[in-house]
Amino acid sequence: MNAEIVDCERCDRLRAHCTNIAQVRRRAYADQEYWGKPVPSFGDPGARVLILGLAPGAHGSNRTGRPFTGDGSGDFLFPALHEAGFASQPTARSREDGMQLRDLWITSVVRCAPPANKPTPEELRNCAPWLDREFAALTRLRVVVCLGRIALDGLFAHLRRTLPDESLVRADFAFAHGAEFSLPGGRRALASYHPSLQNTNTGRLTRPMLLKIFLRARQLAEAQP
Repeated sequence: MNAEIVDCERCDRLRAHCTNIAQVRRRAYADQEYWGKPVPSFGDPGARVLILGLAPGAHGSNRTGRPFTGDGSGDFLFPALHEAGFASQPTARSREDGMQLRDLWITSVVRCAPPANKPTPEELRNCAPWLDREFAALTRLRVVVCLGRIALDGLFAHLRRTLPDESLVRADFAFAHGAEFSLPGGRRALASYHPSLQNTNTGRLTRPMLLKIFLRARQLAEAQP
């Protein structure tokens, strides 16, 4: 499926945007070759915990080809994952840096970097089948960590698409940092502020706050069903 994602051409606007960024490049990375394609998911296929983000960063994942790798969000996220025992190292620089995830899978609701970090409703719908297939393939999954409100919206949309349970109500999935939700099938979801520079530089999201989320995710994943 990851190979299919990399070859995806469903969204003309997103493909043009990512290609243009890869050609123009940021001055700090002018000597580097950008990935410039849809970014595949990353992690342990037998994971019990899934991180759901919004979309690749224009000069992070769109440059390196791996989620949360090579940008400020990843610099904030991976130390917490390492301390919580999910990541083999606290830094993520490239696809060849030796990073391994344990019991964790990282994906996003949109696989291409969108202009201004704002995918359109049509682009969200185009990417939705990838997420549905991922959830079906992660047979040991027990906990979903949603980084940001749009990620939580994407999780709820996935549930409405794939489950016949009409009792699911969007109001029951109100976003708040640290909020927990029960999902059909005995799974759980946690919400966290996204580790974007906008949140971390202002102190809205601190390292202890993020670490607490992933320690709780581990606790839930290891609890008896």
